[in-house]
Amino acid sequence: MNLGVPLLKAKAPRCFPGAAAAALFALACVAFGPIARADSDEAHWVATWATAPATSFVYVAPVAPAPPGPPTTFAPATIQPDLGFPFPSANTLGATEQTFRSIVKPDLWGNRMRFRFSNVFGTQPVTFGEVTVGLQEYSANVVRGTVTPVTFSGKKSVTIPVGQEIFSDGIRLSWINDEGPGVQGRNLAVSYSVQGNSGPMTFHSGANVTSYITAPGSGNHTEDLDVFAFEFTTTSWFFLDAVDVMAASDTVVICAFGDSITDGTHTTLNINDRWMNTLSRRLHNAYGNKVSIVDEAIGGNRVVNPVTPNATAGPAAVDRLDRDVLGLSGLTHVIWLEGINDLGAGHATEAIIAGYQDVVGRLHARGIKVYAGTLTSALGISGVDRGDNGPGHDASRKILNSFIRSSGLFDGVEDFDAATLDPTTGNMRAEFLPNSQFTQLPWDYLHPNHAGYNAMGQAVDIKPFAH
Repeated sequence: MNLGVPLLKAKAPRCFPGAAAAALFALACVAFGPIARADSDEAHWVATWATAPATSFVYVAPVAPAPPGPPTTFAPATIQPDLGFPFPSANTLGATEQTFRSIVKPDLWGNRMRFRFSNVFGTQPVTFGEVTVGLQEYSANVVRGTVTPVTFSGKKSVTIPVGQEIFSDGIRLSWINDEGPGVQGRNLAVSYSVQGNSGPMTFHSGANVTSYITAPGSGNHTEDLDVFAFEFTTTSWFFLDAVDVMAASDTVVICAFGDSITDGTHTTLNINDRWMNTLSRRLHNAYGNKVSIVDEAIGGNRVVNPVTPNATAGPAAVDRLDRDVLGLSGLTHVIWLEGINDLGAGHATEAIIAGYQDVVGRLHARGIKVYAGTLTSALGISGVDRGDNGPGHDASRKILNSFIRSSGLFDGVEDFDAATLDPTTGNMRAEFLPNSQFTQLPWDYLHPNHAGYNAMGQAVDIKPFAH
């Protein structure tokens, strides 16, 4: 079977006697990267990929792109294809007799996985007639020999009631071998066919990853190996919100929790260069298959509830903590970066700090360690606050950072502000500002580019996450 990569095989260490065998095996484990081994009686499910649904999809006609260069006025940054074509009745019927192929990148690989689907923002039950998973080749193509059926209580179809999430059965991916590097860094293609009409579709908007959709009425294409039926693309994840892998019971599971800066706004499309992706590489280089990190951020999210609700930003951190964070399998640590949108919404620093205390208290009560990220600058040009931070709120940002650094509330601090700040201007450093994703999008003096996110991921102290 050809996976399109060097196959998952290695010379067996048992061919070499004594210490030489042990040394070769240890070298192989390092070189091959993180493949979870789950043959122990103490293995359990841990999160290897996750996302946070924010709301149900509502179709809004796309706006014209902004001109290149620093803006004089703000314009929205749109990277979503026009989804009026795959979903002509999105706001009423949702998806209709069609197939999604969602592309996700597991942080920790193993040959036993399960998949969670969500209808938490739906208004009617949604039925998937068939679900499969395979190794993405490129585009919507799947590597031959890897398509594997996903079942639910032994059945290939599943109906998810309104407001609920459902895990699949644990399935064995026979094409993954513990002894080789072939899948590390690759993507899974999770395909699921909607039976009938889905109604409002629970989704995560800002995936920054391209997934695929067939035409309305086209039926079940979950077993297709090629792209031909998948006529449309999306940069959102629909319905799918978690993937678990069977791994050793002492695996460290970290949740990157927060808003758009953790979600990856202005990262490079399909490159996975969020700060948590940089951190993932460092963690696996240091600790191999003993760690997994997943992203539960939502663009625009806030610590506490806004005076004026904003559905696209999802429930506030204090409200979604149980579902999005404590609902993760095997969770041990959280890195939390949030608060800048609260300042833009006019929340007092006292209210935000109370939100910090509420969330940290609930995590600590469950034995979860919490590391806070300091808020990065959104000061902008000429000393005028821009972006979600809003005019005049940089002083409030500094108050929050002072609390984060000195209060002792958190188990540790990741100083993202120090890693990205130009102290001579109070802005984010100039080399971290230009947008690295699409040249027509404006700088917003809030979201870093590739270099800025890389600097943030490099700034995290990884010693507390050692096994």
